[in-house]
Amino acid sequence: MATPLADRLLAGDPRAIARAISLIENEDPQAATLVGRIHPHTGRAYLIGVTGPPGAGKSTLVDRLIAEYRKTGQKVGVLCVDPTSPYSGGAILGDRVRMQAHAEDDGVFIRSMATRGHLGGLARTTAEAAIVLDAAGYEVVIVETVGVGQDEVDIVRTADISIVTVVPGTGDEVQALKAGIMEIADIFVVNKADREGADRTAASVETMLSMAEWPAGAWRPPVLRAVATTGAGVPELVAAIGKFRAESGDALGARRRARAEWRLREILGRRFMQHLEKDVLAAGEFEAILTKIAGRETDPYGAAADIMGRAVGAEKTPGVISAGAAEITPGVFSIDHVGVAVRDAAPFIETFRRLFDLHTGEPEDVGPHRVRFIETGDSTIELVEAAAPDSPIAKFLETKGQALHHVCLRVPDIDAALDKLKAQGVKLIDQQPRRGAHGSRIAFIHPASANGLLIELKQP
Repeated sequence: MATPLADRLLAGDPRAIARAISLIENEDPQAATLVGRIHPHTGRAYLIGVTGPPGAGKSTLVDRLIAEYRKTGQKVGVLCVDPTSPYSGGAILGDRVRMQAHAEDDGVFIRSMATRGHLGGLARTTAEAAIVLDAAGYEVVIVETVGVGQDEVDIVRTADISIVTVVPGTGDEVQALKAGIMEIADIFVVNKADREGADRTAASVETMLSMAEWPAGAWRPPVLRAVATTGAGVPELVAAIGKFRAESGDALGARRRARAEWRLREILGRRFMQHLEKDVLAAGEFEAILTKIAGRETDPYGAAADIMGRAVGAEKTPGVISAGAAEITPGVFSIDHVGVAVRDAAPFIETFRRLFDLHTGEPEDVGPHRVRFIETGDSTIELVEAAAPDSPIAKFLETKGQALHHVCLRVPDIDAALDKLKAQGVKLIDQQPRRGAHGSRIAFIHPASANGLLIELKQP
């Protein structure tokens, strides 16, 4: 019998690790179950983020960091985030090429990940991949971002420490360091420090740091110099990482909690969008909404409010009511009430009170009918009596007797719902909404377009 993937992963099997990360990258349904299985075994690895602009020597620096940590016997996992290949959709494996010296080391696992269009310097699933390496027993996990700009700072939401690498001779160093990148660094490394201008670059960083206020006892990012190609300055960087880890131990829990919050929000946002596209919006509807926004037929806030109303009010996956030549696909609507035609509401009211302790609202005259609502929770039962001998309910009772008369669906925007139905060729009793009970707006779909069922739409 084959050993489960999670067990092989926890045992440190490199093939299982690679398979698990592939499942996560491809957002395979098995990935969520896998992460749930291994998550209790995580939290031991220290995540080091290495970021900076393109050409700063991040990969060479990471290669040297691997060597330093391996000298102490620690297992090192590396996630290199590369640009997406325009041909295969995978990572362009430039970073792994630079780290081939560790390819035969069983204590090192290196994986390239494609951004797949995700902004922020990381792949969407980098955090989960780091969890896999943590669970597999790697004590140090280094995450190298794709070359980043001023606002691509997702690394701070993934790593326990963020190292920003800069390089002299790139022009306006202060411009490259302002805003987001400047604020996320726990350690600055001026790489290629043997080049002319290294001292000026380090001074520029120090000047920027001096402009900020540092509370007493707070960590002030040091500015280190290194030459990654020779390894100069790398032991000092490892020492600085160790010092930060020791001094920020009390804050580590809060940092990881903030990271968990960001990740949970990101997953919820992604899952919600998947739910909208799969269960709420009809095929092609999202693109149609975008076209309307671009054509100034609607605005983004209004469109979002409409979609949210449909999603939050959803109780079921939207179905399609066959209607002969037409189909009614008004989106996700919830049942507001079921209307029952009765000659006298009093016996029904007493029955529901006696058997189920359900109470009834006050009677209300709506046109030629008198209605009473039996409150059952989110939905209600509407008892409809004829208030005039020639009313539709009177005619219904004459031919069919006391029975189900109609089903009422609650809609967030009845005008939009009717427009959509008209466009589909659905026959309507009401071309425009009219007043219903409790000040609502209602309209009826003709039974000919709903297999003989009378459907009411109601906007509270």
